Amino acid sequence: MTVRELELKANEIRQALLQIIFEGKTGHTGGDLSSADIMTALYYHTLHIDAHNPEDPLRDRFILSKGHCVEGYLAILADKGFIDKEELHTFSRFKSRLIGHPNNELPGMEVNTGALGHGLPVGVGMAIGLKMDASPARVFVLMGDGEQEEGSVWEAAMAGSHYKLDNLVAIIDRNHLQISGTTEEVIGLEPFADRWRDFGWSVREIDGNDMQQVVSTFDSLPFEKDMPSLIIANTIKGKGVKEMENVAKWHHGVPDQVLLDSAIRQLREQENCLRQAITNE
Repeated sequence: MTVRELELKANEIRQALLQIIFEGKTGHTGGDLSSADIMTALYYHTLHIDAHNPEDPLRDRFILSKGHCVEGYLAILADKGFIDKEELHTFSRFKSRLIGHPNNELPGMEVNTGALGHGLPVGVGMAIGLKMDASPARVFVLMGDGEQEEGSVWEAAMAGSHYKLDNLVAIIDRNHLQISGTTEEVIGLEPFADRWRDFGWSVREIDGNDMQQVVSTFDSLPFEKDMPSLIIANTIKGKGVKEMENVAKWHHGVPDQVLLDSAIRQLREQENCLRQAITNE
């Protein structure tokens, strides 16, 4: 896909995840929207995966450590053919496989995540195992910035550096908001990049809602030999829906019909602009 086509796909994923949340009557809307560009670039450009062979030992591994933002993940897995799109209508219903966090009973989901701080430690273990097998596969872990308050993240950061895991990529959805306010008000993270560098990681900061930057950064992995890579992706919580952008209460929330209609209308306007740009290229 071209960058424009990836932008269009991210727009489609945003529309789909909003519908999942609306129908399921639950969801972490803001973080789903902020990370949609990152998730789209991973699944439609970067990851070596195959819906027809989800257990391929040479596949890249992806862990959604910020597991509460599962709705965008589900929309992508359905679009890629890992699960049936009709199953999306069962999200959060009784006996559904599609619950409020990743469920590894689903093809394409490697790890159950939910309690924050678990994704990177598991990713470190996977990356060590792949190194031991001399596998070309890589491990990608997407975390939230509020998640950085967890001590297990920093224990894993030390281990990743110690074992020289250049097959490990951590991405932080740096939207600056968590459930109780801004990250800097709750527990300050800055100087954020320097802290990760001090833990032995090769760090790059990007605009995580700029598809060109996201793709170019993924294409340059690993950043340095024998060092794990860390991407701080600065994003806008609620990206794409003006009523939700940079509003802390949309960490978790379900739009009513009026707001859903407004959100879909905004996204379709953006979609039309993208389709026109693709036509003109």
